[in-house]
Amino acid sequence: MKNTGHPEGSWYTQTADIPPAAPALSGDIRTHVCIIGGGYTGLGAAIELRQRGIECVLLEGARIGSGASGRNGGQMHVGQRLDPQHLESLFGADDARAFWDMSQAAMVSLHGLIDEFSIDCDLKQGLIHAWHRPKFATDDIAYAEFVRTNYGYDKTRILTKSEVATELGTDVYHGGILDMGGGHLHPLKLALGMAEAARSLGAQIYEHSRVTAITPKGEGYEVMTETGRVLCDHVLLCGNGYMHGLSDEADAKVLPINNFILTTEPLTDAAILPNDYAAADSRFVVNYWRKTPDNRLLFGGGENYMPWFPKDIRAFVRKNMLKIYPQLSDVTISHGWGGTLAITLTRAPFVRQLSRNFLCAAGYSGQGVVLAPYFGKLLAHAVSGDGRDIDLLSRLPVPPFPGGRRLRTPALIAGLSWYSLMDKL
Repeated sequence: MKNTGHPEGSWYTQTADIPPAAPALSGDIRTHVCIIGGGYTGLGAAIELRQRGIECVLLEGARIGSGASGRNGGQMHVGQRLDPQHLESLFGADDARAFWDMSQAAMVSLHGLIDEFSIDCDLKQGLIHAWHRPKFATDDIAYAEFVRTNYGYDKTRILTKSEVATELGTDVYHGGILDMGGGHLHPLKLALGMAEAARSLGAQIYEHSRVTAITPKGEGYEVMTETGRVLCDHVLLCGNGYMHGLSDEADAKVLPINNFILTTEPLTDAAILPNDYAAADSRFVVNYWRKTPDNRLLFGGGENYMPWFPKDIRAFVRKNMLKIYPQLSDVTISHGWGGTLAITLTRAPFVRQLSRNFLCAAGYSGQGVVLAPYFGKLLAHAVSGDGRDIDLLSRLPVPPFPGGRRLRTPALIAGLSWYSLMDKL
């Protein structure tokens, strides 16, 4: 799906103070680091590089935060995408703990960014994972006990069926887990605030500068756009769902998919999310929702795997919302928009050194709000000579999607359609 900028139908677009577009790259520029992508990863890298006094240029193909970073549900999840028990089975207790500590550092870093640069992004604490089938209680209870016993993490609480009904304002779930370490925010305001911070530190940012080719040149790289060229020593590829054609390895392992969100008119039902927590459920094709500061329900649900969006996004998402909140059948839907994010086959993030001085971080599979800004920071550390965290992340299993270039999308559709069917049984 081509990114043409901030979607007009987005509540985020209408409630953020979006500055005029930065100029497109024109002519030749020489810099130490070229960052491709103006979302959380690229902006996190730019901030850290400039705080270390390292020269950088950031190229964004459309507008800052107009990809997944400014279109997502705004949910702040705790931990890595793979649960710690699974990571321990893959890597042992010490490395599993290192992954956990990294995720905690990412959350601390996010709060630090918001505080240091006074980013007003409607930050709220608390996130509920609700069980749409009783069997999902087992994994969440085991997770809560594991992180409490092994890592001293005591911010979770198991909710009974009646408790989760009270917290959500619906009785369709069988219980859940509340994590007060998680939460929610306005994702576009966060991205724009990070961009302002990067500029204040001296990062050069160019919008409407889509990268068309990355070519080794001497000891560094030549990065081409439609209107200019960057000569650099290091390249950081941070385009997530919008970087097709720039790396064969990334193309094979990181796949764009589309997800959709609506907001309602302001609610009059005070029973829905009375404590202002975010929520997500246990379905494979997950539903996620929260309230906005002006008391709308912001609800995300449904996805597709094609290079286009449904003709009626509001109707597409509304049918999922009404399965959870049938009492909202008469409530007007005020906004509807879509976003292209990126997944990997295992849902582990794809963080790799693609070649000498050429690094990539992408494929956050729904957990980019917390992890992406920090992984950008870790890319900057690697540029500075400390690649330990990138080396650890590169050990996560991220195989290529089956089927190659021609068949991987049909194979994905078949596989995900099966899981979607299982959600309904």
